[in-house]
Amino acid sequence: MKVSVIIPVYNTVEYLEDCLESVINQTYKDLEIIVVNDASTDNSGLVIDELMKADNRIKKYDLTERKRRRFCQK
Repeated sequence: MKVSVIIPVYNTVEYLEDCLESVINQTYKDLEIIVVNDASTDNSGLVIDELMKADNRIKKYDLTERKRRRFCQK
């Protein structure tokens, strides 16, 4: 069974690589890693792009404007 891990990102470049590496290195390998970049203004998007090259389980969704929690709330 595939497990989806959803990681919201906003200007977290200093923690992002460690976060994603932690998920990538899990012993359970049937993962879908969904990274939602909430219009970051730092280099978070570039970090995600580099890790996507190394692991095809990572999917990135770029939001063009900051949504914060509103995006998830109805």
